[in-house]
Amino acid sequence: MTPTQKGYAPNLTVFKKSLKAASVETSIENLISLLKRRQIKNSRPCAMATAELLRIVVARDRWTDLGKLIAHIQDVGRRLVEAQPRELAVGNIVRRVLGMIRDEGNEDRKNEGSDSGSATGSPQLEFSIPAPTTTKRPPSSSLRFASTDGVHFTEDRPTTRPPLMTSHTSYAVANNVPVQQSMFNLLSATGSPNLTPSGANSPHGDSTPHPFALSEKMINSTKDLRAEVVNGIEEILDELEQVDDQIAAYALEHIHSNEVILTHSSSVTVYKFLLKAADKRKFTVIIAESYPNDHEETHLAVMGKMKDPESEEEDKETYLKSLQAAGITVILVTDASIFAIMSRVNKVILATHAVIANGGLVAAAGARIIARAAKAHRTPVIVLSGVYKLSPEHPFEFESLIEYGDPGSIVGYEDGTLVEKMEVDNPLYDYVPPDLVDLYITNLGSHAPSYLYRIVADHYKPEDVNFNNPELLF
Repeated sequence: MTPTQKGYAPNLTVFKKSLKAASVETSIENLISLLKRRQIKNSRPCAMATAELLRIVVARDRWTDLGKLIAHIQDVGRRLVEAQPRELAVGNIVRRVLGMIRDEGNEDRKNEGSDSGSATGSPQLEFSIPAPTTTKRPPSSSLRFASTDGVHFTEDRPTTRPPLMTSHTSYAVANNVPVQQSMFNLLSATGSPNLTPSGANSPHGDSTPHPFALSEKMINSTKDLRAEVVNGIEEILDELEQVDDQIAAYALEHIHSNEVILTHSSSVTVYKFLLKAADKRKFTVIIAESYPNDHEETHLAVMGKMKDPESEEEDKETYLKSLQAAGITVILVTDASIFAIMSRVNKVILATHAVIANGGLVAAAGARIIARAAKAHRTPVIVLSGVYKLSPEHPFEFESLIEYGDPGSIVGYEDGTLVEKMEVDNPLYDYVPPDLVDLYITNLGSHAPSYLYRIVADHYKPEDVNFNNPELLF
């Protein structure tokens, strides 16, 4: 009997392998379809897929200047955001790449300016003073002047001024009178290459560059910029791979011995944070099962069967160390008992799907109930989030951030009479306002919700905030 073949489902690993052989446009369409079908979902996989795609776009696309590259990246990012607008991490990665491209362009211009300045040295004003000439003029003459507003007037005065020379020479008079200079002469007398005729030597001894030399210089500059941008995107990918470990490094500063910690859902970031604190602390963790969307994964995590996302990308199947094996006392409770046990909780630690500009967050369903119960009992709420989840967007309707899942997981479709008489909503996420959060812990450290705007300003350019809404660009 032939063995049954395991089902094939495209995911992040399959998409990354397809980038090696597929064309750029095929890869873009492939990622759009994966986002629409939710075969790549959640913040970190979507961010990594976006960064991998943009690296291929920058490396393989034919562009001659940064303006065309920025326009192409904006177009690709706009298509990805339209495919799945609730995955804010996709737009965040596009904005970071656009800002990096602008920084590299500005730095390249500064280097070109410094190179040209060092090659020519400090600007020297060179004047050619002609031999003194004598002219005979009457003792007085009528001089006609024109002011800037077009009014003409005349003035009678003695003319002791010498004749005007060419525009590149200074005024000189007989009897060794000191040279007089005007601003126009200073500007015209500078050794500017633009004033040197083609094929003639400049005052500094350099000839005009040949057109082929300019084109070769442009090609080399494009290659250098391409390499710099690709290296920058690879740094973003490294950050995405290390963000959980960087956040976990702050665990010992916020978790103390004999504390009772409340969390919910099966977040890898939270579990690594707790495992890091368990190295030197003994405490208790209460986990809400997050029914009905994430309860199965939560049960597996409690039993020590949470898969390591890094191993999945390497076609391996390894699990994170269980909390019990690390010496942590774990209690699994239902969502309905959260308010009853909140009085015994010392801290609440939540994971997040996205963080918006006002300090609020989008987290798994049930996070808002936990945050409100914590506020009622004066329990601090700590949110763990990578910087890549911080979005500069501030939607007017927060309901637009909420994604709804299958209502069949709440009410089975086999009960047809009940389904026909009621409307069932199954939100996958909750919006938690910033007044319910006490502290954010990112891979850059701990921050208050009111300080997040500064981190957003450091990571995104103002001109890239609304790249996906061209009508809002000024």
